[in-house]
Amino acid sequence: MSSTATAAQDVSAYLKGLQARITTAVTELDGTPFLTDAWEKPAGEPLQGLGITQILEGGPLFERAGCGFSHVTGPKLPPSATQHRPELAGAPFEAMGVSLVFHPRNPYVPTVHMNVRMISATAPDGREVCWFGGGMDLTPYYGFEADAVHFHQTCKTALQPFGDDKYPRFKTWCDTYFFLKHRNEQRGVGGVFFDDFSELGQAQSQAMMQAVGNAFLDAYLPIVLRRKDTPYGERERAFQLYRRGRYVEFNLVWDRGTHFGLQSGGRSESILLSMPPLVSWAYQQVPEAGTPEAELYRTYLVPRDWV
Repeated sequence: MSSTATAAQDVSAYLKGLQARITTAVTELDGTPFLTDAWEKPAGEPLQGLGITQILEGGPLFERAGCGFSHVTGPKLPPSATQHRPELAGAPFEAMGVSLVFHPRNPYVPTVHMNVRMISATAPDGREVCWFGGGMDLTPYYGFEADAVHFHQTCKTALQPFGDDKYPRFKTWCDTYFFLKHRNEQRGVGGVFFDDFSELGQAQSQAMMQAVGNAFLDAYLPIVLRRKDTPYGERERAFQLYRRGRYVEFNLVWDRGTHFGLQSGGRSESILLSMPPLVSWAYQQVPEAGTPEAELYRTYLVPRDWV
């Protein structure tokens, strides 16, 4: 068995365990069980493989929380996966990952996204090429410095064993990636993001990816516990739904993961589990100066060094 095949087995087992750990922790916090939908892509479709989509809807804490595992193979890498690897255009591939987006009910609890993944492909010369990607980012509706600092510090600590350069590089990468170009606006306070990563060698690159996944609960749950009982009213709820519109815009217009899934013939219901259950748009809405809503734009939706 090749080293890439062995890594694929190890990563698949790790990802399934990660999904189970995260959804168990969220169920304990919310009190609502996840619906578990195990699926398989039948023969004859563009992709072959299987997955487990877990979704919590209508909970007292999380209005919608989706966490999906997928492990698929395909005959041809989609364009979104070969932007930085043109020599692999059209190569057969294997991809697996866990992706989650949690949309809380209380506007003072931020939305969060996390993804960790592995992709391998067979180059035209027969070489097996393997790389990793992932990260997590925080999208508050009302900003709190302590929350942003905690989230970033947890990401930095997770990456520290893999080199002093990793957190600053991946923090900047996250700020650059989770940016709505058509709005000239950050999606949130960022976090870390990396893609097409193999520079540490297969074993250490895999270990780094797993360290990011393992840090998620420590990064996010303390913030949830700190903010979940904060009183709010119609004003805060309306602003939350308006800002969720930006989340939808990014995921559909710019997100490479969404594009990869749709371009490769993936399962649409699972790919779009990141969508919030309720959202609104308004024409040229500008918060009044001096309000907490204006403070979000002024202080938090700009790249900053949080740690």
